[in-house]
Order: sequence, then structure tokens, then C-alpha cells
Amino acid sequence: MKKYLKLLRVEQWVKNLFVFVPLFFSGNITNLDLLTKSIFAFIIFSFAASVVYILNDYNDIEADRKHPEKRRRPLASGAISKSTAIGILIGLVIADIAFVGFAQLYFQQPLWKFATIIAFYVMMNLAYTFRLKHVPIIDIFIIAIGFVLRVLAGGYITGISISQWAILLTFVLALVLAIGKRRGELINAQVSGKTRKALDGYNVQFADIALSISITLAIVCYLMFTLSPEVQARFHERVFYTVVFVVFALLRYLQQTLVYNRTESPTKIVYRDRYIQVTLLLWVATFLIQIYFKK
Repeated sequence: MKKYLKLLRVEQWVKNLFVFVPLFFSGNITNLDLLTKSIFAFIIFSFAASVVYILNDYNDIEADRKHPEKRRRPLASGAISKSTAIGILIGLVIADIAFVGFAQLYFQQPLWKFATIIAFYVMMNLAYTFRLKHVPIIDIFIIAIGFVLRVLAGGYITGISISQWAILLTFVLALVLAIGKRRGELINAQVSGKTRKALDGYNVQFADIALSISITLAIVCYLMFTLSPEVQARFHERVFYTVVFVVFALLRYLQQTLVYNRTESPTKIVYRDRYIQVTLLLWVATFLIQIYFKK
């Protein structure tokens, strides 16, 4: 069972929590109907993401076998056969189509915008898998756009409008994650002496500068988000002070990357770093207090 979960990269489904962003920031987290719609969006997006992961592993199977870590992936290691992986992929596609159809009937509303977002996400990542992941800068932009699509999907399925600052914030935060991942790959390449085409347009100095710029933009975008009239009206003017948690978490991530030279993926850092975890919990708790006790 473990090898199948690894093939689906279930641990990466945490990224799909971004579909809950519109629900959370609109103050409707207790609305059972909207929460159910967001859960559907999470499941559908997670299946679509797993389709992309399987395609990527299938396409990179030979290269992954030469990688010190990726060679342990189910397809590269031979734990799961190619035919089995394709069968699972087809099953996920069918399940996703069925879920979208069921959601449309269950909620009695057209979901063509939501379905279009899912389809565009898959097609964009097909282009990424077979070509664009080898094009520097465009590769990290596609990763960042993927997070924006998650937020848009959550907004379309619930009918909640999304702040422009929230969309921009999502984009630059995703850039931070993408650049951090590339930097880790560069450090590993220096140690092992093995590199790949995707890293040809990067070096550590460029990654450090780009990471610092992206984190600065993220802080500015979050600051502007908390100061926007609709957010101030929806929550409380005290929401401005939550910027402290965001700045701390981002600086902690920057410290882990530049000072301690953590070369693992940003997702793993979030999973393992207690400081970032506690800060995120405090940030969420503070927002929940603003929702329930904004007076």
C-alpha cells in the first residue's frame, strides 16, 4: 500500500489545501455547504495532481534511476510496473471526471469554470513534464501558476470572489517554494557532481537573490492584503498584526536555506521545522479569532 501512496505522492497533497484559501479568508469556514464544496475541490485537485506526478515519473524513469534519492520512487525502483502505473493513472482520470459530474449534480450548479481550471492545470503540467521544465524561469513560473489555479478553483466552486492581493500573494509564495527547491537541487548537484538540464539556467547566487526578492514581495503583498478595505471590513483592523507571523515564518525559511543550507524541498522543511509549524498554527488561530470575535 505504501508504494502506491508514494506513487500518488500523497504527502504533496498538502499543496492542494490552497483550494481552502477563498473559504478561509472570506470568513465562511463554518458554512457547511461551502466547506463541502471546498472538500470536493481538494479531492478533485489532488487526483489531478497525482495524474501529473505519475506522468512525470513515467517520463523521467530512466533519469530518476540515476538520481541518489529519486531512484527510490516506485516506478524508478521497479516496485510498481509501468502498466500498473498507467492503469492507476487512467483510474484517477475517470474518478476525477466522475467527481466533477457528481459535484455538479449534488450542488445543482454549473461547474464549467472549475472544470476548466482543472483541465488547464493538467494540460499546463503536461507541457511542463515534456518540455517546459527544461526552460529556466518558465519552469518555476509554471509551478507558481499551479498554486494560483488551486486558489481560483476554490473560489469558482464556492462562488467566493478572491482579492487580487490574495492571488498575487499566492503567486509569490509559490515562487519562494519553487526557487527554494531549485536551490536545493543546485546544492545537491555540487555535492554529487550530477546535474540535469533544468538547472542549466540557474546557479546558487541567482537562486539566493531570486529567493530574497520573492520573500520581500511576499511580505509586501501580505501587508497590502491585510490593509485592503475589504479585508479590514471583513475581519478587524487588528488583522494587520498577523504580518508578524508571516515575516517570522519566511525569515525562518530563509535562515534554514541560506544559513543552515538545508537542501531538502520546501515542503519537507515545513513538515519538519517546529518553529515554522508553530508559527503557522498561531497565524491560523489568530485568523480564526478574527472571524469569530471580530468585535
